[in-house]
Amino acid sequence: MLKYYTQDLTRSVKRDFLREDAAREERAFEKKRDTAALKIQSFIKGVCARKRFRSYIVKEFDSLVLKPQNENAKIPGIQLYHSTTRLLLIWDKKQDKERIEKLCSLLVDSLQEEKAQLSYIGVALNREHSIYWIAHIKKLLWICCQYLEDVSPELSADARSLLMYLRTLIAFTSTSTWAILKTPAMEKLKPGMNKLCANIIGDLVTKGFLATLKRVLIKGLCGAKASLKQISLSALFTLALRPLVLAEFSDKLLSMFLINIFSVPALLLHLSSTSPECLNQLVTNEVFKRSMILLSTEQNLRIVFNTLEGNYALCLLANLIHMAHLEKDYSLKELYFPTFVCVVSRLLECCQKYVGNKKSEVTHWHPVLGWFAQGLDSQLHSSMPLVRRQLSYLWAAPLVSILLSDLNQTVEETGVPDPVVAAAASSSGQNNLNAMLKKVLERPGKTSNIKYVKLGSPECTRVAMMASLYQTALSTLTQLKLDILTGLCYQNGILHLLWQFLWTLGPTCGLKSFLSLLDVDSHGTCPEFQMLTLFCDCMNHYITILDDIEMYEQQKPFRMGDYVLMSNFLNQFAYKAVLTGLFDPKSLNSNSLFNAVHTLLLRLYQRDCRRQFTPDGHWLLKDIRISTFTSDLEKGKKANQIILQKMPHIIPQDERVQIFRRNVANEKSSLGIADSSCHHSSSSTLITIHRSRIVEDGYRQLAALPAQSLKGVVRVRFVNEQGLLEAGIDQDGVFKEFLEETIKRVFDPSLNLFRTTADERLYPSPTSSLQDNHLQLFEFVGRMLGKAMYEGIIVDVPFASFFLSQLLGSQHQAYYSSIDELPSLDDDLYRSLTYIKHHVGDVSELDLNFSIDQDFLGKLETFELVPGGKATPVTNENKINYVHLMAHFRMHTQIREQTTAFIKGFRSIINLEWLSLFSTPEVQRLISGDNAPLDLKDLRRNTQYYGGFHDSHKVIGWLWDVLENDFSELEKRSFLKFVTSCSKPPLLGFTHLEPPFSIRCVEVGDDEDTGDTIGSVIRGFFTIRKKDPQHRLPTSSTCFNLLKLPNYQRKSTLREKLRYAITSNTGFELS
Repeated sequence: MLKYYTQDLTRSVKRDFLREDAAREERAFEKKRDTAALKIQSFIKGVCARKRFRSYIVKEFDSLVLKPQNENAKIPGIQLYHSTTRLLLIWDKKQDKERIEKLCSLLVDSLQEEKAQLSYIGVALNREHSIYWIAHIKKLLWICCQYLEDVSPELSADARSLLMYLRTLIAFTSTSTWAILKTPAMEKLKPGMNKLCANIIGDLVTKGFLATLKRVLIKGLCGAKASLKQISLSALFTLALRPLVLAEFSDKLLSMFLINIFSVPALLLHLSSTSPECLNQLVTNEVFKRSMILLSTEQNLRIVFNTLEGNYALCLLANLIHMAHLEKDYSLKELYFPTFVCVVSRLLECCQKYVGNKKSEVTHWHPVLGWFAQGLDSQLHSSMPLVRRQLSYLWAAPLVSILLSDLNQTVEETGVPDPVVAAAASSSGQNNLNAMLKKVLERPGKTSNIKYVKLGSPECTRVAMMASLYQTALSTLTQLKLDILTGLCYQNGILHLLWQFLWTLGPTCGLKSFLSLLDVDSHGTCPEFQMLTLFCDCMNHYITILDDIEMYEQQKPFRMGDYVLMSNFLNQFAYKAVLTGLFDPKSLNSNSLFNAVHTLLLRLYQRDCRRQFTPDGHWLLKDIRISTFTSDLEKGKKANQIILQKMPHIIPQDERVQIFRRNVANEKSSLGIADSSCHHSSSSTLITIHRSRIVEDGYRQLAALPAQSLKGVVRVRFVNEQGLLEAGIDQDGVFKEFLEETIKRVFDPSLNLFRTTADERLYPSPTSSLQDNHLQLFEFVGRMLGKAMYEGIIVDVPFASFFLSQLLGSQHQAYYSSIDELPSLDDDLYRSLTYIKHHVGDVSELDLNFSIDQDFLGKLETFELVPGGKATPVTNENKINYVHLMAHFRMHTQIREQTTAFIKGFRSIINLEWLSLFSTPEVQRLISGDNAPLDLKDLRRNTQYYGGFHDSHKVIGWLWDVLENDFSELEKRSFLKFVTSCSKPPLLGFTHLEPPFSIRCVEVGDDEDTGDTIGSVIRGFFTIRKKDPQHRLPTSSTCFNLLKLPNYQRKSTLREKLRYAITSNTGFELS
């Protein structure tokens, strides 16, 4: 029982507790509800009271200001002040816009009144209201600034509002329009009123007045079309300049002016076209001079740049450069060095920190800076063409002439003689001139009477700093690089003056001084190296667009001798700097100095390879001991490897060919490829070729063969016309025959895989697509040519120079120029494009555009050189671009697929690094043999004899004597072609002819010839005649490099028959 009683008691207590808790919550809720009701009532009462209060004030203001006014009725200033003060208490930006505009109109009009009662300025003269009036007018003007930010200048209604706000701000920040101060009694108050204006505008500046003006200017000037009218732009600029003038150009205000006003994109360009009187204000107040002095302090420049960062800092730089252009005849002449140079250089360097080398997640495309670490809004983007125009003043003639004006003076003062002029004075003709220049290079001469400029001297530093400015511009303004280079190359001979200045640095352009400096500054970043880098970059660009007429015939301003001396300096500087380790090998490819020197060096070398202008042996350096160099190379010395890779031309060609052959041999060894004499090795490949289907069978069996297998031994078994297997001789000749026949057929223009130029040089046919699987065929042909080069088999296939350049990959190098290579394809087109380039009149009269029409199987097809090319006329401004694009299209674009396929096949056999050892003409010689005269002694030393012949045999003696003394050079080459199928000897001599040249004595007809027998050998050795062979002709088997020579009894018979055979090809056979 007790248990149940306890449970009932507990439940009762819980119920009582819950009831009390619920009662408490209800009381608390009631209290909250009452409180909320009171707050709501209070809020509503407040809203209603404020509404009534606003309604009362607005009604009063409207009755005074907005009601139609009698022309003769003027509102007293004090009455307008009281009404306006009350309006500002309840001012709402959206609802009171019209009232403020009307008020501004009345206030500005009141300033025309001379009576204090009617002028709004009169309120300020009242002691009771003066202090409050000042705060009142500051608030009112700031309200005008807030409305300024919301206007859209392109809308006519907003344009009127904008003008009204600007009029108000101008009127109350200057006493010039205050009629009340023009009365005699009030003139003494003018200084005090001027201070009041300064106080008012100072307050506006503190609140962000200049930033407001910047936003209005950007909105009105940076759209697709500038929408600010002349009067509005003038007013805005006047307001922007006013705080600066009143503060007497303090550093703080000048910095704010630069940050907010001079950073408006293309501001000065708009002012010059719309409000030129504003530019006069800048000149009068020496804003450019003051700005340069301010920014010449590193701390001030950092403050300005860090506030603006990249995009608007670039706009500031553009406006400063434009201002320098305007001041070119005034303050720039005293400020250009070092102030202007240092300021512009530092601003460019600061912008460069945001410039990236490639696209990434944190970069954005910028039309001036390239890949940039900041985004670009639409307003800035639309202004960039104008900003580019402003920046271009930096490399335009007026500024370049001023900035580099010291060059000419320095060159004249040194008295260093021009070596080219000196050499020309004591020579006659180009050959003699080259000889004299060679002496100048070998013996620079006595320098005791010559005052050379030293690196680090004030004269050199001055020029170097100027050059450093432009070099920084090149590396920062990446999308304007061509414009900058063109500007510097063609402005008042500046580039030639810079070259002359380099000669004043000492013998061979101060080579020793530069090397000594490089020992201290391995990255090449000091101003002196910036000067050298700039010269190389500009010269490289100059030579790119220089045609043969300008370079070889006109020779203005650079003469042939200049290029000779220039290439000598670059050659020695690059070699010695790399060999002695002055350049860091790890960062060599990113070193701007090395890249500039190396690119120009190779540009000159490639030009010389195409059309020689240097003395013989000019590119070879006497300092190199080939045996030592080769030894160090084999030991893996890094400097030697770099030299071989970057500038192989300083090593004799024969040595490079040996390196090439050694590379091939090493690869064969590393791949485990058996020697070609091991025909039955497991690594060899056997193919069966039908005589009537040589190309088809070869393609079918070798096209899919892995490159490694093709590099190995390929054995060929021929099937004759009757379908029977032919017996081969145990030499490499059968494969050589197959290779020669394949190459001969695929390069036949009638097959339409390749075409020939006017001088019978081969290049891929643009219409090769008519052939089935033409790209696969090109790849196969490339593999076959690569195999021939790999095995050292020379084939008589003359390629067009431009195609060989693509085989080498030269078109991807910085030193490549399409127009230079064009004559090797189409000399007529080259002359036509040269005519367009040199056309004196208006090129647009020729009615050309950026497109080309071509006939393809009777159908005219149009190709555009640039997007929209048909609608883009060729003008004097873009004709250089047109010339290069046209050349590029003919040599690259229209045969890109064919060339790519051929190169893919060729490089699957031949390593591109091996080919980089050679120039374009040298690669042709590597393919087809040497152009040197035929060395019969070398051929005789490397000849093998069969059938009883030997070197002392009477007939053999006659043969060599006839070749040496009776045959012309042309006949000697015909003989070589007769026995080897190629008229040129191998590059390294006949030691490397594969298979070796051999001569076999034949006694019977070729159809009865069974080779060497004991009888034939004995008869041949003892000169025993079987029968008189006087009616037989010599024959050959070019696949084996074999001459089949009858055992003639008279020397005259041998001479007659041999001459007849090689000139008419009678008896010529390939079986």
